[in-house]
Amino acid sequence: MRIAVTMLLAATTLHAQGASTELRDVAERAYLYAYPLVLIEETRRGQPVNEFTHVPQFPRPDTRKVVRPNADTLYSMAWLDLAKEPVLIHVPDSGGRFYLLQFMDAWTETFADPGKRTTGTAEAWFALVGPGWSGKLPEHVTRLDAQTNIIWLLGRTQTNGSADYGNVHAFQKGMRIMPLSAFPNGEQKLGSALAFGTAGDTTPPARVKAMEPVEFFAAFARAMKMNPPHPADAAMVRDLARIGMVPGKDFDASKPIPEQLQAVNDGARAGSARVERFGSAATTVKPGWNTFIRNVGRYGTDYVSRAITARLALGANPPEDAVYMSTFADGVGQALSGSMRYRMHFDKGQLPPVRAFWSLTAYDKDGYFIANPLNRYAIGDRDPLNFNADGSLDLYIQGQNPGPDRESNWLPSGDGRFNLTIRLYWPEEAILKGTWQPPALARVS
Repeated sequence: MRIAVTMLLAATTLHAQGASTELRDVAERAYLYAYPLVLIEETRRGQPVNEFTHVPQFPRPDTRKVVRPNADTLYSMAWLDLAKEPVLIHVPDSGGRFYLLQFMDAWTETFADPGKRTTGTAEAWFALVGPGWSGKLPEHVTRLDAQTNIIWLLGRTQTNGSADYGNVHAFQKGMRIMPLSAFPNGEQKLGSALAFGTAGDTTPPARVKAMEPVEFFAAFARAMKMNPPHPADAAMVRDLARIGMVPGKDFDASKPIPEQLQAVNDGARAGSARVERFGSAATTVKPGWNTFIRNVGRYGTDYVSRAITARLALGANPPEDAVYMSTFADGVGQALSGSMRYRMHFDKGQLPPVRAFWSLTAYDKDGYFIANPLNRYAIGDRDPLNFNADGSLDLYIQGQNPGPDRESNWLPSGDGRFNLTIRLYWPEEAILKGTWQPPALARVS
């Protein structure tokens, strides 16, 4: 009898341990699933709603609000609330200029990207419609259906250097935003360009990282009230219920027994550590050009890819609009250093195959522009480059000016550790399929 009781207690203990391990795994998956939604909520904190915020110039080298900024486009941003009624966006004729309006739901899923690639450059109206709305839209307005009520619009307009600011500002000024009830002559408010950035003294990823598990899941539950899971998330919703989370309801940490709550806490911390490893892995020096095209912008149920992209590049474009490739090393695998001189050689006919434009940007070790006497932070096909007699192209990446004959093809790299990103706007199939790769950097004596 005593042996039987001992065996029963041991089996019960093993069952409890197994259940705790299972709950921990569920909580870790739930953290990765929830991370983009919680990060979006932190990112939009303090931002105006249903108003445009236009960024008037490229970031300066001393700016620390945006990591790995670009010197190709000026941004137009808006947070939209569709809970009461649709919101309409007007875009003027861009005169053939490349632009795109990336609309993301609160889970960071890109559900529409009108612009030159998809809808052309003529004047247009777009209506953002939230879940459950039924009604009639005006004629000649393109309907874009969102699965959440909170929407992030991240617009990018091609900008050919600082001399082109005036033209881009005129295009931005022609953009309008209004609720359906105010169409077509509703007044718009323009947010301050200073609003483009983070609220407070810390970044949104840092604030999310600092959350205790119960705080994180409570924030997640609040966000789900406005932004329900996608229909394809049914399996994950069932898993959420196992740790006491039901969409539309608050997270009550008092319900799980202590052992269960400990398992949930352990799983959430494991999920957080995994997210942070994504960030540290991005700066690992390895040879070659690195990119992450798979599922970027449109994730479906690939929650890991969605969390990786949110942590490393919140608001990244779908690859059809733009592909970014980065390198931290030269062709022999050595870390890039401003004390060295490099050449990037494109054979004739091997320039980046894009339908819009491309650029190469240099960043310091922390991911910011590098101050230089030319105020040149990127170089690409919109610059007056000098080609070789055989039609090939050499770019010179180094700290010091290579001389008057090569200055037009010079990308300053500073005197410390640096890295490069090549941006490929409206890439052709060779890039999307991975059959075209940028050339490696060669050291120049």
